[in-house]
Amino acid sequence: MLPIKPLSQDDKSPLFRQLHAQMKGMIEAGALPQGSRLPATRELAGQLGLNRTTVSAAYALLESEGLIAGHVGRGSFVTGRATSAGKHPTSASFSRSRPSELLFPLAEFRKSCAEVIASDDAASILQLGTPAGYPALRRYLLDQARAEGTAGEADDILITSGCQQALDLLQRVICCPEGGPGATVLIEDPVYLGVRSVFERAGARLIGVPLGADGIDLESLERIIAREPARERPRLLCVTPNFQNPTGATMPFSARLALLRITQAAGVMVIENDIYGPLCYEGAPIPAIKRLDETGDTILLRSFSKVAFPGLRVGWMIGRRALIEKLTEAKQWSDLHTDQLSQAVLLRFAESGRLEQHRQRMLLAGRERLQAALDACEKYLPAGAKYTRPRGGMSLWIELPEWLDAGELLPRAEREGVTYLPGRYFAVSRPRPNGLRISFAGMTPEEIRSGLAILGRIFQHELERARAHAPLAEAPALV
Repeated sequence: MLPIKPLSQDDKSPLFRQLHAQMKGMIEAGALPQGSRLPATRELAGQLGLNRTTVSAAYALLESEGLIAGHVGRGSFVTGRATSAGKHPTSASFSRSRPSELLFPLAEFRKSCAEVIASDDAASILQLGTPAGYPALRRYLLDQARAEGTAGEADDILITSGCQQALDLLQRVICCPEGGPGATVLIEDPVYLGVRSVFERAGARLIGVPLGADGIDLESLERIIAREPARERPRLLCVTPNFQNPTGATMPFSARLALLRITQAAGVMVIENDIYGPLCYEGAPIPAIKRLDETGDTILLRSFSKVAFPGLRVGWMIGRRALIEKLTEAKQWSDLHTDQLSQAVLLRFAESGRLEQHRQRMLLAGRERLQAALDACEKYLPAGAKYTRPRGGMSLWIELPEWLDAGELLPRAEREGVTYLPGRYFAVSRPRPNGLRISFAGMTPEEIRSGLAILGRIFQHELERARAHAPLAEAPALV
């Protein structure tokens, strides 16, 4: 039984954050040592008199910070440790997929804020708004989408608190309406933890579809759909066609058309998570799946988080008007509406041309950082290692020689000041012990090169040690 102190309903912090803070403190203090098995969410919820979703939210936050790891069928285990003496300060953090603060255009942002606050609409912006979002921002984004071809006359838009809330609303309305049994949902494997967790916590039945160099494997997708009995036929497919997190893979034009043929024939709705789409460093952008879908049933998710300011938490989704109305109602009971001042400031930032100017600077910096990562991978990774070659986005995927376990090597890397996320954080149904994600966008090219040089040395040393202790191959004598 965990020694959790009573949580307070009167505390300003939500219950799941109070629980997270206590458990994080125990892990960092060594009271929950590395390798400890945590109680199941249902068990801990019963112990503390909490809703199971509260405990699941605390576990998900701990997992996103790399302090615990969940294993299907085995439970959750502590992976973090108390900070130890002799550990180098972090010099290269490849573990977070986010833009560099060094690139934030603070002067232009302050100017946009000042213009919004000085406007005649300031009072109404600071008042309660509508659940669907700040009307002026909705019109702006919808006009852009219609000009691009990603929104038709039957489509509407809902502003959300980032793409994560959009996914949560979709699972509430489509996967588990009115507390019913969870639907079968297809997701990429490997996949970003936030996608997996939001459907997993809702009780959805998750099936991972393998990824290849060109994104989701379409032959596997067809086989998976065909083998499912009618009553368990997948309801949703969530896919990131541009610069997928964690692999960086992009689906070609022909693959997007083929995906639509497969899903439409099976009656599977597509959620297109296009959060990284604006960060294309090489070649022409490929049309969105939503644009190619003549039925209009694809739901498109986008956000300002990766191209502007992640802390403002403003995203949006575009889909059929009837569905958007249901999602808007669900959002109203969730948080009333997304922060209006953030919406208004981002609208001003976009309409003034400052957003596009900033995006162009992001593209230059991102291209330089990606090239530094690719060059360093080629130079420093041991023979037999493989890595993806994205055309944009913020991350790439490394697969070490099969003898190496990226999770087991992480503590050694951390002692030398380098962090990354092992493949287990992104696995759905296929363990990936030799895989890891490298997120390069938040660091300078120099930090990227030096960090990968350290990792390359660690990986090479461990590979040589593993080979030295490998048993000799058994073969018949030649006579």
